[in-house]
Amino acid sequence: MRPPRARYFNTTGPCGPLHHYMLPAAQRLPQARVLVEMDRYFVLHAPRQTGKTTTLGTLASELTAEGDTAALMFSCEETKVAGDDFAVAESILLDSIREAAERAGWPDELMPPDEWPQSPPGTRVRTALSEWCRRCPRRVVLFFDEIDALQGNGMVSILSQLRAGHNARHESYPFPASVVLCGLRDLRDYKVASGGEPGRSNPASPFNIVAESLRLSDFSADQIAELYDQHTQATGQEFTKDAIERVFELTQGQPWLVNALAFETILQVGMTPTITVGQIEDAKERLIRKRATHLDALVARLREPRVKRVIEPILAGDFPDVDLTFSDDLSYVRDLGLVKEQPPLQVANPIYREVILRVLGNPSEQYVMADPRSFVLSDGRFDLPRLLREFVVFWREHGEVLVRQEGYHEAACQIILMAFLHRLVNGGGRLDREYAAGTKRLDVLVRWPYTGPEGERLTQREAMELKVWRAGGNDPMPDGLAQLDRYLDRLTLTTGALVIFDRRTEAPPWSERGAFEQATTPSGRQVTVLRV
Repeated sequence: MRPPRARYFNTTGPCGPLHHYMLPAAQRLPQARVLVEMDRYFVLHAPRQTGKTTTLGTLASELTAEGDTAALMFSCEETKVAGDDFAVAESILLDSIREAAERAGWPDELMPPDEWPQSPPGTRVRTALSEWCRRCPRRVVLFFDEIDALQGNGMVSILSQLRAGHNARHESYPFPASVVLCGLRDLRDYKVASGGEPGRSNPASPFNIVAESLRLSDFSADQIAELYDQHTQATGQEFTKDAIERVFELTQGQPWLVNALAFETILQVGMTPTITVGQIEDAKERLIRKRATHLDALVARLREPRVKRVIEPILAGDFPDVDLTFSDDLSYVRDLGLVKEQPPLQVANPIYREVILRVLGNPSEQYVMADPRSFVLSDGRFDLPRLLREFVVFWREHGEVLVRQEGYHEAACQIILMAFLHRLVNGGGRLDREYAAGTKRLDVLVRWPYTGPEGERLTQREAMELKVWRAGGNDPMPDGLAQLDRYLDRLTLTTGALVIFDRRTEAPPWSERGAFEQATTPSGRQVTVLRV
């Protein structure tokens, strides 16, 4: 007999308890079982790679094993090719249902009919499901995974048939007892995709039978600890408490990131007895540099107009322009998982925050010709004053061109300076960046490791704050000094730098900008102010 394979942290596809570390489905989504037992039709949505398929697949297996329900999860993904051809979408969907039942290994009495009954296009799904429920000795529960793949008329037709069957089942019409529509988007975007007008009630809509719209939550800090403890119990390798706390800080519990950080760390360090904060930090950098499929799929969305409309004011620190359509754009970006569910409006987690700025800044970074090694002082510390002086030269030479080229025009200054910093710091140090809509600033912490005179490992920390002086606004220096003060308080640093970009039409010519001055913050700190 083959020995059981070791379990691991999964980052590709659904999880299975035999091969992967995973949290129990009931723990992640307790409301789902309750709604299924109440014979409800409902929506489950969450960003990609958060565990929707794993959770519903496990729930389907548990319900079927209990003996009074035939619960089946199947994917609608292949219906994408049908587009508006609802007849083709019906055929693909019914084939997917039968194939999923075959893979589940169900006994014959539970299986769908070998041949679905004949019915006119536009009624085939309803007729087929009714015939299956008439034959099946158990109540039938269906989980439609990847429901977003249904397009246009195909989506409208199939969901309308589900609505018709749902309403008729109370008149002794055999039909699935419970249906779950599982996808990326919330109910509101289904209305948009099917031609409904967002924000308005539509009595003829196929969606008014839905009892709830559930969102699969990210992991809590305790759940991360529980998941990582499964690895410890299996191998003896421990994650320190600080390492687990740092994972939560970096990921805010996003399930793919939680698994990816653990997998990347173990791949990097092997079976050392303990995994530390420093090793988690190294794994984070490797993940960002590799730009795994999950991260690439997210950043590919940044050029979509409705995504840009939400992300750009976050980068610029401005309040977004709010009109009747903004709430729909915001819901869409939240459903993608790019921003937090609750105010204030900010990127969902520090890893996404870093990836977004790196991706948007990559074109500007190609203009940076300075050698990063030339900024390292003889004692190993990083020469931040020289970096700021070099940025003035860079800005005078390339700034105007780069601002015009930048698609995120309102956040161009922030993106360009971050690209410059990234090119020169990230070879040996790290950047932590904080930004959110309405803050009118972007905070940056440079962390540079070096060796002290006694051979000890030390970390140099330098804080900067970025502000933009826009047309019609007051000089942001007073507010900037107060904000920098609070940032330095939080970091327990005694000094820092304030960079002010002057975007007014009456600002001095670019060739004349780059003035340094010393200023005193409200608490009495001496800081450097750079106006460009």
